[in-house]
Amino acid sequence: MNTTRGQAPAPAANPPTPPGPAPEARGCLFALSQPPLMIFLGVIGCLLLAAAVHDLFLL
Repeated sequence: MNTTRGQAPAPAANPPTPPGPAPEARGCLFALSQPPLMIFLGVIGCLLLAAAVHDLFLL
């Protein structure tokens, strides 16, 4: 290292960081994390489950 007496070594240069994705390119997992969509999908799932149980056990 090229340091003289009383001087600290020069800090290492940080490597460049790659740019992150654009804000609009979030994808499907971001959409599934939204509460209104999950409530809607939950209601549809419950209706399908109720129809399947009705068909299998009550008819």
